[in-house]
Amino acid sequence: MAPGFVRQILFITAFRLLLNTGRRFVYPFAPALSRTLDVPLAAITSIIATGQFTSLLGIFAGPLADRYGYRIMMRAGLAVLAIGMLICGLVPRYWPVFAGLVIASFGKTIFDPAVQAYVGNSVPFAKRGRVIGAIETAWAGSTLIGIPALALIIDHVGLRNSFYLIALLGALSWLAMGVVIQQDAGRPIVQRHPGGFLSSMHQLIKARSAAGMLAFGFFISVANDSLFVVYGAWFEQAFAVSIVTLGFSTVAIGGAELLGESITALFSDRLGPKRAILIGVVLLIGAYLLLPIIGSKLGLAMIGLFLVFIAFEFTIVTSFSLCTEVLPEARGTMMAGYYASAGLGRMVGVLVAGVIWDRAGITGIALLSALCTVWGLIALLWGLFGWSPGAARHE
Repeated sequence: MAPGFVRQILFITAFRLLLNTGRRFVYPFAPALSRTLDVPLAAITSIIATGQFTSLLGIFAGPLADRYGYRIMMRAGLAVLAIGMLICGLVPRYWPVFAGLVIASFGKTIFDPAVQAYVGNSVPFAKRGRVIGAIETAWAGSTLIGIPALALIIDHVGLRNSFYLIALLGALSWLAMGVVIQQDAGRPIVQRHPGGFLSSMHQLIKARSAAGMLAFGFFISVANDSLFVVYGAWFEQAFAVSIVTLGFSTVAIGGAELLGESITALFSDRLGPKRAILIGVVLLIGAYLLLPIIGSKLGLAMIGLFLVFIAFEFTIVTSFSLCTEVLPEARGTMMAGYYASAGLGRMVGVLVAGVIWDRAGITGIALLSALCTVWGLIALLWGLFGWSPGAARHE
């Protein structure tokens, strides 16, 4: 890769780290937000849920990226982050902060599909896994770097000034994006269809490979969030762990995510994305089924959880690389659809997990996650049967 493009990837990764931190920091700092805004904790979790819902709205941003350019949408995402955080700082009361955080969260929803599509247009398919894996380290980086750094900042200057700081960094990132990517090298190749949005959505359904990947993203996201939303309750109930231990487990998950993303960058291109995803899915099913078997002791349970998140991150990040070639004439639309289907899966997983946990505990959750992943595997095999890079243009 040319040095100029490597520089672009480094800057884009830093921008994504900021956006990911802006969305994820609400989780650990929910009690601090509730105290600052003088509202119940449930009011803060409502912000989290609404923020997750914005991933579904991203399906509207994908066709816009295909029409008007990926750089434009990446800059729009950074601008939306800055605006949302500025609102939070200017009016630090519940409803303005609610609106500001949801707006800021939507910035990530706009930014992410455009980035993946930009890489899809700029990097040959045989080398794409390495680049996407590198960019995705910003997800783990938000847990390992962004949130701890923000905690120190909040401790020194307060929550309100932290909102201003993120807004300022978002604005500076918007300016830097215009310098780093001076021309939209990822200019989309899609033709403008008179049907507009409906025509773009029809492409996602008409191509079997695209429909199969959307179903795959939905099912594996149901599986993963079903476990993620109850693992804290599992550790508390089974092992009577302290809040410090739970905090350490979150860092361990961040480490697992980083390792999974790094493995993707190193090996997915060598294996080939199709084969890499199949390997990842098989390992993921095994890791889910292993949890209730080895989960009688805290150390083994944490190892099992670590294995789940390594396998999941490897699988999901590799699937991003594959998705960028599934619908090459509309990469932004495809990636937005994939993020939306995964977001819907996360919402369903959160809703279903509580019921399963109450009735069957970690064994029921592990079986549900494994079963959903099997369904995802079936959808993947159905969608990619006979598919090869470039074949989507003729579906």
